[in-house]
Amino acid sequence: MSGRAPVSAVIIGMNCAHLLEPCLQSLRFCDEILLVDSGSTDHSVQVAERHGARVLHQDWLGFGPQKQFAVAAARHDWVLCVDSDERVTQELAGAITAALAAPAAGAYRFARTNRFMGRYLRHGEGYPDWSLRLFDRRQARWSDDAVHEKVLYPGEPATLPGDLLHDTEDTLESYIAKQNRYTTLAARQAVAAGKRAGALRLVASPLLRFVKFYFVRRGFLDGLPGLVHISIGCFNSFLKYAKIQAFRRESAPRDGS
Repeated sequence: MSGRAPVSAVIIGMNCAHLLEPCLQSLRFCDEILLVDSGSTDHSVQVAERHGARVLHQDWLGFGPQKQFAVAAARHDWVLCVDSDERVTQELAGAITAALAAPAAGAYRFARTNRFMGRYLRHGEGYPDWSLRLFDRRQARWSDDAVHEKVLYPGEPATLPGDLLHDTEDTLESYIAKQNRYTTLAARQAVAAGKRAGALRLVASPLLRFVKFYFVRRGFLDGLPGLVHISIGCFNSFLKYAKIQAFRRESAPRDGS
């Protein structure tokens, strides 16, 4: 598009055909849409191509490396990274277009709002959920973390108005199962980095987290969905530190060995 720097929207996914349509439609303002697929057996590739997206295959590398692979494969230096279950609002699309007309920074963050138990969370842990997703790949990149990946940028990112809508399709059961997998990955990553977790942290971290997000960040205003979301987040914190202890004990040499 004339008048601004061109931008590539990049998505990673697998078997996400049922989610892709609204995501792709919200990205029509971008100059390129790239889907990096890690082996879909549904119609993800066909859906993406029908919307004019370029599709590449890459076996799963972990969240950070997979996203960085997509960034490196994009045709333009400015990249907008979204997930298949996310949508860019019109307000955010307009803000991105305006920012790229005269970039004031090498990276931009914006708010992400998460739909949980049928409701978009507007407080607590679920909002604003600041997400750095628009950046110049010559100045920033995704970390190599297998989970809880982040964009590494040496400066302070600028902030854009507008929301990224996270329309997760998870049932409560599948959401909890996913969190269990994530805490396992996070705990193993922490153990590999030499981190420890004592009893005090095991107990204090979930309690402090609940006070912060339910009371200070007013998560109670999101009703029952807000309470459930924050409670699961607190349990995740407990679970991660418990797994760190368990994994360290498993790897420790046994007496008499």
